[in-house]
Amino acid sequence: MKIRFCGTGAAEGFPAVFCSCEYCEAIRGKAEEYRTRSQIIIDDCLSVDFPPEAYSNSLKYGYNLGELKYILVTHSHMDHFYAHDFILRGYKYARVSQPKLQIYGNAEVAAVYNECTRRELKPQIASDISVRTVAPYQRLQIGDYTVLTLPAQHSQTEQCLLYYIERNGKGYLHLYDTGNLDAAAFEFLAKNNVKAQVVAIDCTFADNSAGLQARHMGVEDDMIIRRRLEDCETVDSNTKFVITHFSHNGNPTRARLAALEKKYSVIAAYDGMLLEI
Repeated sequence: MKIRFCGTGAAEGFPAVFCSCEYCEAIRGKAEEYRTRSQIIIDDCLSVDFPPEAYSNSLKYGYNLGELKYILVTHSHMDHFYAHDFILRGYKYARVSQPKLQIYGNAEVAAVYNECTRRELKPQIASDISVRTVAPYQRLQIGDYTVLTLPAQHSQTEQCLLYYIERNGKGYLHLYDTGNLDAAAFEFLAKNNVKAQVVAIDCTFADNSAGLQARHMGVEDDMIIRRRLEDCETVDSNTKFVITHFSHNGNPTRARLAALEKKYSVIAAYDGMLLEI
């Protein structure tokens, strides 16, 4: 399984979209420090989330969005699901090499898709895109991938989702945009005998914390989740534990995050980072 971390920033990016704070100003002109909005590409055919930068990410990292078969959406917020681009997937705009695209998400994701595409989506394109509504605690077979859905603690207006994705015995656990996980989530992972080789976890606050009841986490919160994943035997000492989804407020420069990597035995993701398991 090939996992590309295309975007590793929080909603505002880094430098943040309208920001002149000292952290953002310090990295302007230093492209290696830039962090765009969240996206993971697995095996060049499955995307977790679809941010506004999905097109530019494909140019930077050398994959073709027309070859995507599946998109798993965590929730409807703009930085995770920018649906307007789908009106260009076919007709006279594109000769698509992979005709059918399957999008999975909650009911609000489906509503946002309909809202963003209703004015301009051609019938010839609409027929090749399906949007399936999913809920927590489901086990899905999506092509060659087994996918488990979990509830995120993030929004009071929609049921946000987390995903475990497995192919050929290799597993990736996606824990973005969430605070604490319910006890039932750990039980569900254990019941399904999940053994993750990679865990990517929300670290919006970097080395700060708002407590596990918040909508996001910092690295100390992440360590609590890691210990609970160890307790249910979802991870072990060989699991790669990746912190990501960094806010500009935490000053997430590569050098600064290197200290967290050493202290907590984690990998700090950066835009373009590739892991293979």
